[in-house]
Amino acid sequence: MSEHTWVLLRGLTRESGHWGDFPARLQRALRVQQPDARLELLDLPGNGDKHRQSSPTHVDAMMEACRAELRRRGVPPPYQVLAMSLGAMVASEWAARHPGELDGVVLINTSLRPFSAFFRRLRPSNYWSLLVLSLTRLSLRRREAKVLQMTTRLQRQPDQVIDDWVSIQRRHPVRRRNALRQLLAAARYRASIAKPEPPMLLLCSQGDSLVDWRCSQAISRAWGAPLRLHKHAGHDLPLDDGDWVARNVVDWLHVREVVGQITTPMPL
Repeated sequence: MSEHTWVLLRGLTRESGHWGDFPARLQRALRVQQPDARLELLDLPGNGDKHRQSSPTHVDAMMEACRAELRRRGVPPPYQVLAMSLGAMVASEWAARHPGELDGVVLINTSLRPFSAFFRRLRPSNYWSLLVLSLTRLSLRRREAKVLQMTTRLQRQPDQVIDDWVSIQRRHPVRRRNALRQLLAAARYRASIAKPEPPMLLLCSQGDSLVDWRCSQAISRAWGAPLRLHKHAGHDLPLDDGDWVARNVVDWLHVREVVGQITTPMPL
């Protein structure tokens, strides 16, 4: 069993296939600090290979489903979790409820009550687009094109990404009911005011047109967690600049290692 297990969690109605080539980029980068690292890509209930399940309407139930899936796979803690958006809410709840299971948490472009107002957690400019996606019957390609437009800014081959996403949706269609249940879980979730025990890194994009980057800044200030900003990427930061994400994760691990060596008492 690997010493370092990374759990990757995606966001609202997205599955592990939406990571694209990011897991491979992260795996390569981790060789510097954690050459024995293994990646576990999980799908929240209602998404991916669990698309036939009903999505919980509470984040804590999503978190418990992730823990159960890792037990089913025979992967024991501790874990390091990298998660974005709704997945980052799941990771935050995990850190609060079961801190002993996590060695580290990386939150990407998330927003949490009570640290940010609703209009920052979901920019008003997206309300109409989300309403159209929820209530109208667009073709798969038009739907995925709209999602790409809302969530990315640095795509050089958008048509290829849309092709991939359409293929994912055909293979694992997300029910409209589950999308609404996930949205409800995200809207009602309230994070702990107290700082979680596991070490935490926040990554966010100042070019995020879906969630205001200042939501991550507010979490950073409340919990005293380091924050690193990408100036140009969109909401789907791992897709827009996966190398930047991986590099910052490795830098954070290196700093933690150095600080740990400094603070470790010398033997008498």
